[in-house]
Amino acid sequence: MSTDPDAPSVDGTEPIATDPAASDPAATDPAATDAAGAEPATAQPAATGDAQRRLTVLAGPTAVGKGTVSAAVRRLYPQVWLSVSATTRAPRPGEVDGVHYHFVDDAEFDRMVAAGELLEWAVVHRRARYGTPRGPVQQALEEGRAALLEIDLQGARQVRRSMPEAHFVFLAPPSWDELVRRLVGRGTETAEERERRLATARAELAAEPEFDVTIVNDDVGRATAELVRQMGLPV
Repeated sequence: MSTDPDAPSVDGTEPIATDPAASDPAATDPAATDAAGAEPATAQPAATGDAQRRLTVLAGPTAVGKGTVSAAVRRLYPQVWLSVSATTRAPRPGEVDGVHYHFVDDAEFDRMVAAGELLEWAVVHRRARYGTPRGPVQQALEEGRAALLEIDLQGARQVRRSMPEAHFVFLAPPSWDELVRRLVGRGTETAEERERRLATARAELAAEPEFDVTIVNDDVGRATAELVRQMGLPV
């Protein structure tokens, strides 16, 4: 959903969401989902102009750096269209309406859900709601543009049900310890919130096999270039 572009935090990661249409995945042992030593994506990049690969969905665990990579794509590859999520939460310092998120109240979000205007949506930590406006995504695809949707795991699962032809990319951390370091280093969550996010991250890491390809975010520049190659664009 998101991710869309994310908040301008240290790593710019997307909040963790609970899919209203699916059960939460069971948490797993971090040792079993440690991404240490994982190789960069080896799948062949999509062919330029391939309609089935115009929409690329980027997801991964909290604090992995989805927002940072998406921001780099926006800055370095302006030809890529990035979705902007709608949310009912209040803006954080530095966030701009329509750039980082579309900030709406509960009544407007209810209207968007009822009207079928959201490609996916979820409740985040039993608090605010996030969703991807369907119209802009469809318009970008109709124009033949390379489109990137940065969202959480549950949102990606919803998109797969409605748009299975999309290309699903999992952004993984170099290791579990590095993921914890990034989350703690942000300094934007309370201790309770960090523990909740880490518990969810364990389950999210276990979902990696559901994706078409994995990119390890051990270097933002390399991960960004690999993501763009996966979209079939020259680097």
